[in-house]
Amino acid sequence: MITLQDFMLVSAALFCIGLFIIVAKRNAIQILIGIELMLNAAILNLVAFGRYDRINNGGQMFALFAIVLAAATTAVALAIILNVYRRYKTIDADKINQLKD
Repeated sequence: MITLQDFMLVSAALFCIGLFIIVAKRNAIQILIGIELMLNAAILNLVAFGRYDRINNGGQMFALFAIVLAAATTAVALAIILNVYRRYKTIDADKINQLKD
């Protein structure tokens, strides 16, 4: 049987991988992937705690809301990245130093 500690270990590993990607990478899309991994780690925590809470399904409901919110945020972030690429011809976060007209 999978215990709560197993879920927490996987979630911590996902979060650390996402944090490493954000710190180490310079590509805007890779940074977005790191943020998504960290968000998935938080959602996994919500589902894990919701599974072990026998009274209500608040964890699962909040996780579903977080997934929908993450999808909308990713769509907006990709649109911003595409517009930045059209203007600067790069998605390297270090090379984009001015975002004003």
